[in-house]
Amino acid sequence: MLDPIINLVAKGVEFLGRGIGYIIAMILWPFVTFRNWLRGKGWFVKIPVFIILVLIFISYVYLIAITQIWSIGDEKYANTYSLEKVEAAAGETLANGSCQPSAMVQVSADLIDKNVNQGSWLPSNPVYKAGLFFVVDWKETPFFDNRAAFQLGVNQGVRRTAIELVDRLGRVRGTSSINENLQKAREAANYRENAWVFTFTPPFLQPSTQARLREAKKYFEAFNAELAACNAEFDARADNLLQFLDRVTADIGSTSDILQRRMEDANFIGFDRRADDRYWFTYGQLYAYHGILTALRSDFRNVFEQRNLDALWNRIDAQLTDVLSTQPFMVANGSASSIIKSHMEAIGFDLLRVRANLVEIRDVLDR
Repeated sequence: MLDPIINLVAKGVEFLGRGIGYIIAMILWPFVTFRNWLRGKGWFVKIPVFIILVLIFISYVYLIAITQIWSIGDEKYANTYSLEKVEAAAGETLANGSCQPSAMVQVSADLIDKNVNQGSWLPSNPVYKAGLFFVVDWKETPFFDNRAAFQLGVNQGVRRTAIELVDRLGRVRGTSSINENLQKAREAANYRENAWVFTFTPPFLQPSTQARLREAKKYFEAFNAELAACNAEFDARADNLLQFLDRVTADIGSTSDILQRRMEDANFIGFDRRADDRYWFTYGQLYAYHGILTALRSDFRNVFEQRNLDALWNRIDAQLTDVLSTQPFMVANGSASSIIKSHMEAIGFDLLRVRANLVEIRDVLDR
């Protein structure tokens, strides 16, 4: 009676084993073919090939290390600046005859330092760019692209700030000349995010993204030195604050649209190989804006006091602190009917809450 069932199970196991064997054979085929080709070659071929293989192995080990062994650090880093102790807005003359430097510029420089000096800038790594043996993009994996996505999100906040510093904040009403240090910082910060030293197109050598971002940091700090010496301008007016908030809300609004499109692919089991890089990009963006907006409150302290914006800002600060405390081991993109938590939906909701309160501050300024 049980013979047909036993035979069916045996055939199923045999079919499964044969399928696994085919898959393993396909994976091993390039390596077996390469070994057969190398077998008949002399040592003058084998030694260079061996050296290349060792270098590739070391490169992959290093990539695995830098993509898996990393941390956000202190998500409450904005509090370490103790900006509540600063008594003057950016550019104001102090009692000692110097001027108050910009906290926004300093935070932007420090965020660049975190990305490229306190750790490896991952998007430019040639092995990361090449993917897994030129076949699988690391973005298609659940763990190997998280750090790169976080770094790109942080850089997005720095880029937006650099643009606004050049166009409005670092000059007076758009009629004065553009500050040269801020202009150079903007150009460097908006350099390609995945540039390596070597390229396949002429002139075959180029500045890496890391080098250009370090230049941006240097120019930000040079501007702050100018400002402290009262040789530069920082126009901390209400209309400039309104304009900056407009740009930030548009920036995070674009990110919320990206999250929404990703949530359309949500499923019952919550597994989504692309949800993690969307999540960590958003997290990095909010991480950067938490520090930048905290610094903005200090730089525009007179406007905040005149318009009674402190209560609204405290709400935004609490929301950003709350979202940055959530660092999931694995990002899930569960559907509405799933019992799996959707981290995409959670961070998207927090993003919209921050945006709504920024819009409320903007409306107060526009009255």
